[in-house]
Amino acid sequence: MSQHSNAYVPKSGLAKWFESRLPILGLLHSSFIVFPVPRNLNYWWTFGAVLFTMLIIQLATGIFLAMFYVSDTKEAFNSFVTIIRDVPYGELLRNMHANGASFFFLAVYIHIFRGMFFGSYKAPREVLWILGVVIYFLMMGTAFLGYSLPWGQMSMWAATVITSLVSAIPLVGDTVKEYIWGGFSVSTPTLNRFFSLHYLLPFMILGISVLHVWALHVVGNNNPSGVEIKTPKDSLTFHPYMTMKDVASVCLFLIAFCWFVFYMPNYLGHADNFIPANPDVTPNHIVPEWYFLPFYAILRSIENKLIGVIAMVMAIAILAFLPWLDTSKVRSGKYRPVFKIFFWLWVIDCLVLGWLGAKPIGGYYTIASQIGTIYYFLYFIAILPALGFFEKTKPLPASILDDVLSKHGGTTASAAH
Repeated sequence: MSQHSNAYVPKSGLAKWFESRLPILGLLHSSFIVFPVPRNLNYWWTFGAVLFTMLIIQLATGIFLAMFYVSDTKEAFNSFVTIIRDVPYGELLRNMHANGASFFFLAVYIHIFRGMFFGSYKAPREVLWILGVVIYFLMMGTAFLGYSLPWGQMSMWAATVITSLVSAIPLVGDTVKEYIWGGFSVSTPTLNRFFSLHYLLPFMILGISVLHVWALHVVGNNNPSGVEIKTPKDSLTFHPYMTMKDVASVCLFLIAFCWFVFYMPNYLGHADNFIPANPDVTPNHIVPEWYFLPFYAILRSIENKLIGVIAMVMAIAILAFLPWLDTSKVRSGKYRPVFKIFFWLWVIDCLVLGWLGAKPIGGYYTIASQIGTIYYFLYFIAILPALGFFEKTKPLPASILDDVLSKHGGTTASAAH
């Protein structure tokens, strides 16, 4: 695929001995050094490295926090306070872990929106995209479980409200709810279950992320033009061209992350979660973390409990069907003028739903949430399929090299011939 694809050659005797028995260095060399990438990749393609960095931070801080956490409803909040006040660097670890979740989701939303705009879900990358959706599902579950562990007011009541939703399942709903709770109410068995799963799921995310990267290396990167690599001139080696971009993006992202960790550690949280959980006092307004708010708004916009739960789950699951819902032959949104309009309206709709999810139920907020929910699903099941039949797209570049040269005012490769 590229003129840069050189095999790994061990230089020392030890390296040759090791490579002949476990060729992991050769695998890393082919995957992250000489792997060919489209030469027009920009900084929007660096969020995979950002996400991997945040995943490692979450795993590392989570393991240390788990050493001091007590999954008992009578002791959980005290252990949370003890970590902050008495454990060496405990407050730093807690602030990194709590804010890390928010920044993890910020990066994944940018990653998803980029993939949707540039058509990274289209053939032959369907499995790559679906694995990404699975990771997103696991992230949502992990974040919800983690939000419950401090056992403050918002933690306990959010856990109660969300787990109660399964009771809407016909016939088996109440039985499933009691199994999740480990009894007839949210209590210590519930917290034990949540803690165990919260510890396990990040490693599942790590494993599926490896599959995600593997799938990426099989089919190759998509790019802003949506045109596949056709000649060696269309590609560059991953190192140093993309590694330098990745390092720059990771550093900038970590600067913003550290600003919140050191100067605004509780800005993205909720004050009620610093109050010990009290089952006899219901908060005035139960609000999940910001990254759940659009789906929370969809849930609340529907009066029927079962339909609301189905809509909330399908709001995420429908992303997995994008490769087949989008009927257009053109990948990149750059060359789809009508698609651009509806896509950015959808992004705005997601932001508005997030804002509505933090507002009280009733009145104009509920009506607006219903309108936002309708457009959210209409975009996937009606607009995208229809655009493929009537949208007039712009001409695609003949090659990735042509796309690069046209941006810099050079002569395109096709014109040169």
